[in-house]
Amino acid sequence: MTMERAKTYVIVHGGAGTHSKNSEAEVKKELRLACTLALNADNGSALSLVEYAIMSLEDSPLLNAGYGSNLALDGSVECDAAIMDGVTGDFGSAGAVSGVKNPIRLAHRILKHALLPDPLARIPPLTLVSSGALAFARNYNSSRATSDPDASAIELVPPESLITLRTLQQWGIWKARLDAGARGVSSIEGTSDDEEEEEVGLRAPQDTVGAIAFTLAPSGGSRLASGVSSGGILLKHPGRMGEAAVFGAGCWAQAARPGKMGVACSVSGAGEYIVRANLARLVCDAITKGEDVDVHEILQRVLAEDFWKPSRSPVNPDPGAGIILLTTEEDDDGRPIGRLWCAFTTSSMAIAYASSENPQGKAFILRRPKAVESRPNDQPRIVITGFSL
Repeated sequence: MTMERAKTYVIVHGGAGTHSKNSEAEVKKELRLACTLALNADNGSALSLVEYAIMSLEDSPLLNAGYGSNLALDGSVECDAAIMDGVTGDFGSAGAVSGVKNPIRLAHRILKHALLPDPLARIPPLTLVSSGALAFARNYNSSRATSDPDASAIELVPPESLITLRTLQQWGIWKARLDAGARGVSSIEGTSDDEEEEEVGLRAPQDTVGAIAFTLAPSGGSRLASGVSSGGILLKHPGRMGEAAVFGAGCWAQAARPGKMGVACSVSGAGEYIVRANLARLVCDAITKGEDVDVHEILQRVLAEDFWKPSRSPVNPDPGAGIILLTTEEDDDGRPIGRLWCAFTTSSMAIAYASSENPQGKAFILRRPKAVESRPNDQPRIVITGFSL
């Protein structure tokens, strides 16, 4: 007798921003690989699926997370990451941490640590940052044989090993421009902006990465999880923590309840504005608390009214954000089914998805059509797309 296996879905994104057509094939390949590696490592845990998918993205030099992260003002790498269980509501994150190869694994271990009994009934942390997060990783590695014997170690590396030639070149050019601006110089002497940007790939995708996982057991039970990871913005102040480490901002997941959809999302974009809006939770709350929900309308309204308009300023006239969102609801037989949504205010967004039934998956660089791109600058130019899983 053949046992029916659980169905598993993995969705990833490589950020919302401006994606060069020159690197499109490579980015799509990395996104599909992340889905495949997660499915191959599937142990039935939605959290583990998210962890392994994002670890693959963190290992890519093309994306702004882990290896390949943007460099801070002082030339260092500081990473943020978070992960959330949609069934229990458990959450863990790490912020502004250096020397961790895969920050999403650290975030997952922080989540798991909070589930252990404490001898003094202390309240466990949701988030650890900087040297405290690194100390936690070291202590976890030395004690995991007793506290979490089945878990893999958090790989610690020299911080400089996370710097790629490309990100170092990017940092050098933009740091010189910043210094020149401080001296009142309009540009770097003897250089062409366009030539420099093309040469070192400054127009390649450079934004937060994330993942969502949805597992459906033969019995009908389902689990949702989401996560996010980022190297932050180029030339950020050391110690800056973006949306990828903030509860409710960069990722959110909530299992279905009677009469309500299940939701999970991962967010990318301008971190400070996303944090102010608490964007991931805001979107999911609007879906789970409403009646006769129109997901398309909610995404349009939240991105326009709650994110884009309040964040817009003369300094930042077109605030950028992108969302991958999974919604689940029951079919006619009472079994959960999932639908993927992608919404963004930027020029493009990179996504991919795969399943246990279709492990090869599909990857897309979604771009704003001309009809949307040509709208006046004082209007949000939002693209929303849905996919059946």
